[in-house]
Amino acid sequence: MSRYIIRRLIQAIPVLLGATLLIYAIVFALPGDPIAALMGEKRMDPNLVAIMREQYHLNDPFLVQYWYYIVGLFGGDFGTTFAGVPVTDIMAGKFQVTINLAMTALVMEAVIGVGLGLYAALRHGRAQDSMVLASTLVLISIPTLVTGFVLQLLLGVKVGLFPVAGVTDGWRSYLLPGFVLAGTSIAYLTRLTRTSLVETLRADYIRTAVAKGLPRRRVVGRHALRNALIPLITYLGADLGTLMGGAVITETIFNLPGIGQQLFSSVYLREQSVVVGIVTVLVLIYILANLIVDLLYAVLDPRIRYE
Repeated sequence: MSRYIIRRLIQAIPVLLGATLLIYAIVFALPGDPIAALMGEKRMDPNLVAIMREQYHLNDPFLVQYWYYIVGLFGGDFGTTFAGVPVTDIMAGKFQVTINLAMTALVMEAVIGVGLGLYAALRHGRAQDSMVLASTLVLISIPTLVTGFVLQLLLGVKVGLFPVAGVTDGWRSYLLPGFVLAGTSIAYLTRLTRTSLVETLRADYIRTAVAKGLPRRRVVGRHALRNALIPLITYLGADLGTLMGGAVITETIFNLPGIGQQLFSSVYLREQSVVVGIVTVLVLIYILANLIVDLLYAVLDPRIRYE
């Protein structure tokens, strides 16, 4: 197992390099001068502009700029913004908001998605099953932007159950945006849980367990659901990175000061170090989540072994 973990970590290095190179190239290709974007309509001393361009290697070719960045990155230095603020200081506060939002969405997704999928699977072919499938189809069809504004208006403004913006109300501030962020994933996970569990309940060993007289709750919970969890764990692990990366729209709707808003503004200002730093951390989280998922396979199914 330890060799497998080391091998996966080594394999993550080229993935990390490729992701940072790609996003750095995209930001580098954006039109406009980042120094001019920083100053806006104000005029700046040409000598100061020359010093800043030399300090941030803006006069160097793309590969040279990327080399300076990647050397600092592997040394733990994510760089500084053009205003002189360390990127790590920016990400420290912003990532906390996005992580809180993503984890809230992930918990909702797991609880609601698996619960509805289990409910539909145990009533396969009945009216309740059809209602669950129809509701998930509706949820998938509605864009996140529409869902966010509608729920914000109904549950936040009209009813007043949830705060409509900001994070001033503690954990309650993340409930409504967390559901909006996880809405589509809940629908997909519900369908995946239903399909996986229905297929598992048809297996021979399940029929044998029922024939032996085991209680239905034990057959479903200990035998069927455990084996059906493997594809669900895979989906949840992959979806964690998707939730964090897709938080831009949700954070904008609910005015959450997270990494999504910061990423948008940094792209606009061509802050390469901030954009690449954020994407790098997101890639690391995605890689770590997939590694944890792979290790959980052996816990759920003892037949799985890594050599």
